[in-house]
Amino acid sequence: MPGNETRIAEFILLGFGELYDLQLPLFLIFLVIYIVTLTGNILIFVLVLFDRHLHTPMYFFLGNLSFLDACYSTTIFPRMLSALVTGDREISFSNCLTQWYLCDSLIATECCLLCMMSYDRYLAVCKPLHHETVMKTHTCVQLAMGSWINGFLAFLLLLLLMLQLPFCGPNEMDHYFCDYYPLLKLSCSDTTLIEVMGYVVAFLFTLSPFLLTLTSYIYIIVAVLKIPSVCGRRKAFFTCSSHLIVVSLFYGSLMMVYMLPKTEGKRGMQKFSSLLYVVLSPLANPFIYSLRNKEVKEALRNMIGKIVP
Repeated sequence: MPGNETRIAEFILLGFGELYDLQLPLFLIFLVIYIVTLTGNILIFVLVLFDRHLHTPMYFFLGNLSFLDACYSTTIFPRMLSALVTGDREISFSNCLTQWYLCDSLIATECCLLCMMSYDRYLAVCKPLHHETVMKTHTCVQLAMGSWINGFLAFLLLLLLMLQLPFCGPNEMDHYFCDYYPLLKLSCSDTTLIEVMGYVVAFLFTLSPFLLTLTSYIYIIVAVLKIPSVCGRRKAFFTCSSHLIVVSLFYGSLMMVYMLPKTEGKRGMQKFSSLLYVVLSPLANPFIYSLRNKEVKEALRNMIGKIVP
C-alpha cells in the first residue's frame, strides 16, 4: 500500500436519504415490521422451547429458524431505524464489517437449516418408517449445530480477507446496511481474489444447500404423486407445504437480489430489492407456520390460557 493512503475509520450509509420527505413514514413502517417480526419469531421460539407437543424434529428446526430470523432482523433494523429518525448515517469500520459478517453468516446458516428441514420432510413423506429412528434428538441437535457452525465458518475466511483490504475513500455506501458488494466497491485495491472466494463460498454454503433442498422436494413430489387416494396425497403434501412456501420465499427473494446485474445503473434497484429477503422472509415465516399449523395454534392457545385464565 502506498504510504500516502490512510485507512478510513467510518462509512456513511446513504440509506433512503433520497426519500427525504418520507423519513418519518419509513421509520414508522420499518418499526412496525421489526416489532411484528421480532415478536412473531420469538413467540414461535418460546412455544417450541416450552410446549412438549412441539418437541419433534420439524419444530426443533423451526425453533432454530425463528431464533435465526429474530437475530437477522436485529442486525439490520435497529441501525436503520436510528438513521431514519436521527439522520446519523455514520457507522464505524469495525461495526460495518461486523454487521456484514453477521448478516451473511446468518443467511448461510438459514440455507443449511432449510436444507435440514427439507431432509426431515423427505424422511417423513418418503421413508416414514425410518423417520423416527433416523431423526433422533441427538441427531437433530448435531444437524442444527452443524448448520450454525458452517454458516459462521463459511464467511470467516472472507472476513479475514476483507480486513486486509485498504479502504482509503470514498466512504459513502448507497445502501441501508453494510452489504458485501457495496462494501467491496469502496476498497481502493484489487478485489479479484476476495470476489472469487465469495463465489466459492456462495456455491458451497448457499447454492449447494439449495440444490439438496430442491432434490428432497423432487423426491417428495414423486412420492406424493404415487399415493393412490386424493385424501392421502393432500395429507402428505400438507405436512411439508408450510416449509415449501418458506423455502420459495427465501430463495426466491435471494435470487431476485443477487441475480440482478451489478452495474451502476442498477445500484438503487439492488438496494430496494434487497428489502425482499431482509423484510419478507423473517416477517412471513411466523405467520406461515402459525396460520397453517394446528399444533402451533394449539400451543399458542394453551400458552394464552396459562397467562390469562
